[in-house]
Amino acid sequence: MSITVYTKAHCPQCDATKRQLTKQGLEFEQVDLTEDQTLIDQFIAQGFKQTPIVVTDQETWSGYRPDLIRKIAQSAKVFA
Repeated sequence: MSITVYTKAHCPQCDATKRQLTKQGLEFEQVDLTEDQTLIDQFIAQGFKQTPIVVTDQETWSGYRPDLIRKIAQSAKVFA
C-alpha cells in the first residue's frame, strides 16, 4: 500500500499522524509542503485546508485521523 503524508513545519497534527503510522507498522513517504505553493494550491482547490494531508491507494484525508490510520492498517494486514 502506498501512503504519502504531506506536512508542514511546526505541525503537531503532522507529528501525531507520523507517529501513529509508525506505531501501526505502516511505511510512508513524507513530503514537506512548506515551500511548494503550487502543491498547496492544488490541495486547497480539492478542499483540503489543513495538514497533514494523507494520500493512500484507497482514500485521501486531512488532519490527524487515528480512526482512518487504524482502518488502513487493518486493510494492509488483510492484503499482506
